Amino acid sequence: MTDTTDTTTDTAHTLIVLDMAGTTVADGGLVERAFERAAERLGVEPGSADHAAKLQYVRDTMGESKISVFRHLFGTEELARRANSAFEQAYGELVDGGLIAPVPGAREAVEKLRAEGRTVVLTTGFARVTQDAILDALGWQGLADLTLCPADAGGRGRPYPDMVLAAFLRTGAAADVREVVVAGDTAYDMLSGRRAGAGIVAGVLTGAHGRETLDEHGATHVLASIADLPVLLVGEPGA
Repeated sequence: MTDTTDTTTDTAHTLIVLDMAGTTVADGGLVERAFERAAERLGVEPGSADHAAKLQYVRDTMGESKISVFRHLFGTEELARRANSAFEQAYGELVDGGLIAPVPGAREAVEKLRAEGRTVVLTTGFARVTQDAILDALGWQGLADLTLCPADAGGRGRPYPDMVLAAFLRTGAAADVREVVVAGDTAYDMLSGRRAGAGIVAGVLTGAHGRETLDEHGATHVLASIADLPVLLVGEPGA
């Protein structure tokens, strides 16, 4: 059972690691739309059982590094890379079409957290080119202290803890992993935060997964939105 009311703590959470799509960025299901375009380019027939099974796997693994998803779906490295390239191109086209927006209150939450002296890192399972396209479209270059994609953390995305630990090591903003807050909308975000040893692993209800799934995968708190995160941290030492 998660708790969204008790914000008292003996630990100041100085490093905040936030997911992008579904957590700070509302993309309106663009991941699925981009996957469908990419799959069709690789010969997966729309409406077929194979297409339905692959799309369900994409839904089930929201938050995971996309190249890892395609390795599972297509079996060979060559096909996985072709699928990933097609996906990134399709997603970029949709982003360029103005089909993403900030989650309401997300920018303000990041600005407030940084104004309190905390370090904020934005992470994604997308490739760097797609992450930059999203940041550019929203005018968010420079909003956070650091942005990370799987390639920045040795190539492994969620549910591995690598991006959280890369944020910890690169920023030097926390002396202990328990001073880290991880927030995201998927089961893999929760697993990644837990495996990294983060003190707070907060699920948000603006994206792929609901409260039950977030709870089952280790959420310490479940919030309606990332806009509620600064309130969760009110009253901390040094905040």
